[in-house]
Amino acid sequence: QVQLVESGGGFVQAGGPLRLSCTASGRTFSSYDMGWFRQAPGKEREFVAVISRSDSTYYVASVKGRFTISRDNAKNTVYLQMNTLKPEDTGVYYCAAYRLFYSGSYYDSSAVDHWGKGTLVTVSS
Repeated sequence: QVQLVESGGGFVQAGGPLRLSCTASGRTFSSYDMGWFRQAPGKEREFVAVISRSDSTYYVASVKGRFTISRDNAKNTVYLQMNTLKPEDTGVYYCAAYRLFYSGSYYDSSAVDHWGKGTLVTVSS
């Protein structure tokens, strides 16, 4: 069983940076495609970014060029560096481990096998 623990959320002014971390338990971290989703107040959870087990990265259009996802397999950790934050980036950010050997759309949250509990990011205008 994989357990995911996020950290790094907080309050930041618009235009500022924040880095989220997600550390996984278990010895198979490098086998998972790892992603970040977020949920704004009153909205559904949405895909933000993913880094595959082969280090390919994909982003939702609204964060492309501002967010960077990376991973350190030796530390069982995935990161989300968020720059030039906007108020619309506010929400709870969830770390996600996709189903092993998954090959479908990363936007599909039903493809996620393991979720973290989330960390709150608040961006003030």
